[in-house]
Amino acid sequence: MEKEHRAGAGKKMLFLNRELSWIEFNFRVLAQAEDVSLPPLERLRFATITASNADEFFMVRVGGLKSLQHQGAEQPDPAGLTPSEQLQVISSRMHHLMDRQYACVLKQLEPQLRKGGIRRLGMAELNPAQRRHVEAQFEDFIYPTVTPMAVEEGRELPRLPGLGLSLYVRLAGGSAGMPVRHAFVAVPQSLARFLTVPEESGFSYVLLEDVLGVYIDRLFPGVAVLESTAFRITRNADMSVREDLAGDLLAQMREVLTERAESDCVRLEIEKRASREALAFLQETFEVEPQDIYAAAGPLALSSFFRLANLAGYDALKIKPWTPQPVPEAPVAESMFEVLKRGNLLLFHPYESYDPVVRLLQEAAEDPNVLAIKQVLYRVSDNSPIVNALMRAAKGGKHITALIELKARFDEARNMDWADALARAGAQVIYGVKGFKTHAKVCAVVRREPAGVVRYLHYGTGNYNEKSARIYSDISFMTREEDYGADASAFFNTITGYSQLTGFHKIVMAPQGIRSRLLELIEAEIEHSRQGEAAGLDAKMNSLTDPELIHALYRASKAGVKIRLNVRGICCLRPGLKGLSDNIRVVSIVDRYLEHARIFRFYNGGHSRTYLASADWMPRNLDRRIELMVPVEDSEGAEKLARILMLCFADNQQSWQLKADGTYERRHADSRHPPLRCQKEFHEWAEERAVAAAHQTPVFEPQRPADASASGA
Repeated sequence: MEKEHRAGAGKKMLFLNRELSWIEFNFRVLAQAEDVSLPPLERLRFATITASNADEFFMVRVGGLKSLQHQGAEQPDPAGLTPSEQLQVISSRMHHLMDRQYACVLKQLEPQLRKGGIRRLGMAELNPAQRRHVEAQFEDFIYPTVTPMAVEEGRELPRLPGLGLSLYVRLAGGSAGMPVRHAFVAVPQSLARFLTVPEESGFSYVLLEDVLGVYIDRLFPGVAVLESTAFRITRNADMSVREDLAGDLLAQMREVLTERAESDCVRLEIEKRASREALAFLQETFEVEPQDIYAAAGPLALSSFFRLANLAGYDALKIKPWTPQPVPEAPVAESMFEVLKRGNLLLFHPYESYDPVVRLLQEAAEDPNVLAIKQVLYRVSDNSPIVNALMRAAKGGKHITALIELKARFDEARNMDWADALARAGAQVIYGVKGFKTHAKVCAVVRREPAGVVRYLHYGTGNYNEKSARIYSDISFMTREEDYGADASAFFNTITGYSQLTGFHKIVMAPQGIRSRLLELIEAEIEHSRQGEAAGLDAKMNSLTDPELIHALYRASKAGVKIRLNVRGICCLRPGLKGLSDNIRVVSIVDRYLEHARIFRFYNGGHSRTYLASADWMPRNLDRRIELMVPVEDSEGAEKLARILMLCFADNQQSWQLKADGTYERRHADSRHPPLRCQKEFHEWAEERAVAAAHQTPVFEPQRPADASASGA
């Protein structure tokens, strides 16, 4: 294992391998599932997250490497590994991850859940009454829904959905001397996988595939079933629209979704009890290498067990929830327009409520003085109140421009539906920007006021999704300052029309400017260090893979600049190398909420510059996406961001430190550093502010007649 960790980390190598770094992140998430101090349903939630992460990793990253391998590409990555070498070490590490997943779920979590009243039962464990109930469910719902599919040599292979559960069935020959036959049964995704069975107390269930397995002979009357085993294939999803070709983007996106449904298999998961005959048949049928076969000791598709983690009525098996706190500066009874007239607002979600962002859009939809709303939408929720507000505004005659990024991977279908709904409501809908993904988080509300037209802005680090805003740690910056408004207008004019970008007052945009601005800021810190002035930088992001920025950080470290990086996931920089990166420290925090905010702070000789951004420090963000980096210049907002960074680097309860060989070491409290968990600190900080505001003595303000001039008429 140590050799695998060190792959690509030889003496001459300056970079860690991206894929292995991602796998190390998933091991850190799995460590939460293995943490005995957490209640079992919280641990189960983390186990399902590792499974979901692995699904996407195989579809996208392994799928991309497979494509390169098939093309004969042997160009090594910055860490010195060819695609074939990467696939080998990925397989070894992912098999190890899978073994730990199932050991955790089967040996630790399920026994605890049984004690707490949540029981997965095998069909052999059912009592007569439960068995009758399950049989009735099979006859009434399952049997009429499933369809056996014969697999015949020389004929087209039945289409099975990627990540869908299926049964492989081996059948005896129809008559003496006839060869063994094979069939597939796709487990219906329209039926609940967890079939509840009657029980005096608690929640007992059997899995749908187990029920099918017991009654499989009903699907093949007159034929002896020799074997039935569950399996699951993962298809290559690393495909995208050819935007250099003419044609309608919506139609091309639908073609991509069809291609994904038919693409090559990059991973075969199968029950460990499967026979050698079943394994050999499936391996040959789906043309997978032995290293791409994953034999599971328990139920496949652990990600679907997320439903159990949210099961109602089992609070004793869960962590105590942290409720997003109301924002003292934005009272619910007050209009968001009035709030922002008093000054800028910087929110830290989910500790502080996302409600002010939603309220701004909902109020704008109803306000007769709002002329226009312009917004970028990347990933939104199923029943998004923000999109619904935009549709109401469009139907009410306001000018609505919505840039909906159709190329947001795995959200394409939902975004196409929202694009269609907005267009029908009368909004101007843009399907992204040709050749780029639009990942910026910006909304502009244009309002007519007595003093003239005013733009109310929201810039953020996270998507406009009120559901993920409760589980992702993100920053919202809201303002009506003129320079930010002018920049937002210039941004939208650039990406929705054919105008040339002429420059901004405040914000910085990728692909034209974020990397170059970051390089300038790093070089400035190098110069400050040489002059003996305060020099350093603190940066918080999801991933760090950009070679040019990593080289710049190495130069800064050699010049004596103190660098602290909070990188949640992938980090290709090697910290702690003597004479190169010994002034660089990298930590990763894995806790209750997904760390998602991007915050960059440069010491600048004692006059710090602080930014929030939608972009990570990755080539894809800086070269192939439309992104924004936004300065936060008012002292209150900048100090708040500085405190967030400070607490992240002080965490010694949920923080891991990256070592030069690519491994991570968990940080612990000691005699000099008492226990500090930053996410708990953030929650308590928000709670204290909300409580203090609730206890303030109210100010009684008389109601006065409305000023006729304020109507804007």
